[in-house]
Amino acid sequence: MSKEKIVFFCKNCGNEHSKWHGQCKYCKEWNSLKEMKVSPLKIKSQTEIGKYFKKENIPLKMNEIITDNEIRLIVKDDEWNRVLGGGLVPGSVCLISGEPGIGKSTLLLQICMKFDKKILYVSGEESQKQIKVRSNRIGKEAGEIFILSETETENVYEQIRKIKPEIVIIDSIQTLHSKMVDGSPGSVIQIRECSGELIKYAKSTGSSVILIGHLTKDGNIAGPKVLEHMVDVVLSFEGDNNHAYRILRAKKNRFGSTSEIGIYEMLSTGLREVKNPNEIFLTINKSKMSGHAIGVSMEGMRPLTLEVQALVSSAVYGTPQRSTTGYNSKRLNMLLAVLEKRAAIQLSNKDVFLNITGGIKSEDPSLDLAIVSAILSSYHDTPLNEKICFASEIGLSGELRPVVKLDQRISEAEKLGYEVFVTSNFRKENIKKKRIKILELEKIGSLITNLFK
Repeated sequence: MSKEKIVFFCKNCGNEHSKWHGQCKYCKEWNSLKEMKVSPLKIKSQTEIGKYFKKENIPLKMNEIITDNEIRLIVKDDEWNRVLGGGLVPGSVCLISGEPGIGKSTLLLQICMKFDKKILYVSGEESQKQIKVRSNRIGKEAGEIFILSETETENVYEQIRKIKPEIVIIDSIQTLHSKMVDGSPGSVIQIRECSGELIKYAKSTGSSVILIGHLTKDGNIAGPKVLEHMVDVVLSFEGDNNHAYRILRAKKNRFGSTSEIGIYEMLSTGLREVKNPNEIFLTINKSKMSGHAIGVSMEGMRPLTLEVQALVSSAVYGTPQRSTTGYNSKRLNMLLAVLEKRAAIQLSNKDVFLNITGGIKSEDPSLDLAIVSAILSSYHDTPLNEKICFASEIGLSGELRPVVKLDQRISEAEKLGYEVFVTSNFRKENIKKKRIKILELEKIGSLITNLFK
C-alpha cells in the first residue's frame, strides 16, 4: 500500500508546493498555501477518465488549417447572445458566477429550455423534482433536456457517454468530486482536476460546457485562480437581492467582446429580458430638483442613458465625507480636486454623495461631465433642464476630452427626446446632421457659464 503524500496547494493559483511557504512562489500571494494529503496512485489514475473521449491530435501546417465561418448556438434570448458575442460556441467552456440566490441556476435552466438541442443538466445541489418544479414555473422546454442529480464525475461521464449531449451544464463545479483524487468537494485539487477533465471533454467532442461557480466572501470565484484562465468565457451575474434587475457581464470572452452586458428582470415566472435598459436607469422626475444629471454611457455596442444623482452638503463632523454608489470613489475625488483647482468651487468643507440609479456600476469616463454637472447643480441648488444630457471625459487641466462612438450616443439621446447634448468641442469623428442641439464646450469654466450663470 502506497504511503500518502503531503503537499501544499495555493488557494489563489492552484499550483503545488512540496513544503509550506509563507508566500506562493508562482503568484506571490501571501498565506495562500493549504496542506492536503494526496495518494500518488490516485493522481496517476486520474488520466483514465479521458478514456471515454479520446481524440487523435496531430500538428497541422498553418495553411492547412480550415477557418470556416464560426458556428454559433443561438438561443431565443437576445441578452444572452449579445454577451457571448453572438451565441454559444461549440466546444467552448463557459463559467458563470454570482452571489448566492442571485438567480444563476434559474438563468441557465431558462436558457437551456430555450435551446433546441440535446442538453444534460447536472445538479449537485438540487434534486430532479426541485428542478422540475422550477421549470414548470418558467415555461416549456424546446429541446431534449436530461436532468441528473449527481456529484461524482465518473457517473457524470458515464451518462454523457450514453446520452451524447450537445451541451452540458454543471451546477455547480464546487459540488463535483472524483474518486480518483483525494480531497473533499470544493477543494483546490478537486476543482482543478474536475474542471480540467470537463475542458478536455469539451475540446475533444465539440460539446459546449457551462459551469456555475460559487463566490467567496471576498467576491472572487471559489477555487484556484487558474480555473478562470482555463475556461473560454467567464460571465458574472450581478445584482442586488433588494432589486429585481440583474446584469449579465462578460469578464473574459475568447470569442467576443468583454464590454457587453445583458439586462434581466427577476419575476415569479423567471427572468425577463429588458429590451430597453433606459426604463430602469432613468426615473421620472416631474418635480425639478437639483443634483440630477443624465449621462450617455456605452456598454459594448449599446448606448445607455444613466441618471447621476449628487448631494453636496456642509460637513458637520469635521472631516468631509466622500461616498459613491456605482462609481469609482477615487475618480470622484479626482473630479472634486479639478473643480477646486480649475473652477474655484470650494468643496473641501463639503460632504459629497454620488449615486448612479438602477443599481448599475459603470467605469465609463464619459460620465465625468454628467457627474460634475450633478455636483454643480447640487452645490448651487439649481436644477438642470431635464432635456439636457452629457457625455465627455474631464482631464486634470479641466478640459473636456472626446469620447468614442459619439454619433451613437447622440442618436440614442435624440431618440429618447433630449433637446441638448453637451460634449467636448474636440472630436475626431464626423457627426451626421441631427435635430438635437449639440453644445460643444472646451473647459469646465464654459460649462458653468452656459448652465449655471
